[in-house]
Amino acid sequence: MSLPTVAVVGRPNVGKSTLVNRLVGARRAIVEERAGVTRDRKVLEADWRGRTFRLVDTGGWLAPDATSDDSPTLREAVSAQAERAMLDADVVMLVVDTTVGITEEDARVARLLQHSAKPVLVVANKVDDERREVDVWEFARLGLGDPIPVSGVHGRGSGDLLDALVDALPADADPSTEDNPPFSVAIVGRPNVGKSTLFNRLVGDDRAVVHDEPGTTRDAIDTIVDTPDGPLRFVDTAGMRRRSRIDESTEYFGTLRALEAVDRADAALLVIDATAGVTHQDQRLAERVDAAGTAIVVVLNKWDALDGNAEARHGVVAEVADRLAFLGYAPVLKTSALTGRSLAKLLPALREAETAYHRRVPTAALNRVVQDAQAAHPPPSVRKRRARVLFATQGATDPPTVTLFTTGALPPTYLRYLERKIREAFRLGPAPLKLRVRLRTH
Repeated sequence: MSLPTVAVVGRPNVGKSTLVNRLVGARRAIVEERAGVTRDRKVLEADWRGRTFRLVDTGGWLAPDATSDDSPTLREAVSAQAERAMLDADVVMLVVDTTVGITEEDARVARLLQHSAKPVLVVANKVDDERREVDVWEFARLGLGDPIPVSGVHGRGSGDLLDALVDALPADADPSTEDNPPFSVAIVGRPNVGKSTLFNRLVGDDRAVVHDEPGTTRDAIDTIVDTPDGPLRFVDTAGMRRRSRIDESTEYFGTLRALEAVDRADAALLVIDATAGVTHQDQRLAERVDAAGTAIVVVLNKWDALDGNAEARHGVVAEVADRLAFLGYAPVLKTSALTGRSLAKLLPALREAETAYHRRVPTAALNRVVQDAQAAHPPPSVRKRRARVLFATQGATDPPTVTLFTTGALPPTYLRYLERKIREAFRLGPAPLKLRVRLRTH
């Protein structure tokens, strides 16, 4: 599939994310009344008049000598993301603020785009009523054609903008959608554990802004990577902290997007900072991922920082075994996203997870495993009554879900025993296995 791409660019706080949400028809990009909220490139699909295309929301572009609240290196990284989006796009939308007029930053972005051979639409935002329409024509001086007046907040002029946008799309673009979406992998973890560095390493491109300031990623961004075994979709998410420590709305919505990404994903890479060990928040995140029913691979990142410290390495491994015991089925990889150490093991682990996640086992074979397990270790008595499993069947995949028809209640310890036997027999690997119990009614 090759959908045309539209980059939405401009200086900070001109309303790019608000406009993107309006064009997509949902609040998918984080919006807040201050500059610098959007930092990474976020890709969303939209459609109009039967054409499907990708909108790339970018952080605000600033010149190297501009002033802002962010550090110079972070500002440069965000601006580089915006420039990369301009280069990769089929169409560029330059968003400007009608209430402010042309600024030096607007003019500099326009000069960059004047050398581009691709179509550029100047979108004069914040035209909330007719009185503002006369101010729009000032932006014709940017030399990029007639400006299009819109109001991202109220939706005014959005239909005309979409018409112009669709007319500017490449005629040979394929507007089809995916019938078989690729296996989706969410990269989750606490802030500043190296998720974005790992994401960039896996996709082979600086898609996410990587900086040593915790909380740099504020929204979930994703990209599809072609591998020898087929495509994978990687989703980088914002770092998730305890709710009591979330003190600003931007981080709150970033956490919501991360949780949504986990719920939609087929698998998750739980990234843990090996130098910090397994924290209580790591444990809570692992429980959340496990409850979502996604396959999971535990990634101990920054493992190279423990070189020469055998005691610290042993301690981290022991913490994983203790605090993440409920993820005993999940592989644990010791890696360094910064250097690429041991990352070659990640794709095979994810492919194993994908295979297990979609696996369906024959009913006859499943029942043989369950009956053999009962014969070797009968269920314990509950209230002086010994229940037994009469029949087992797999009711669903993604993840594998087995229904047990029983003569009575089975204690949790025995269900875990059956789960382990089924998992071992059918090599379910990193995928979770869900057991449902239905009691015989007669």
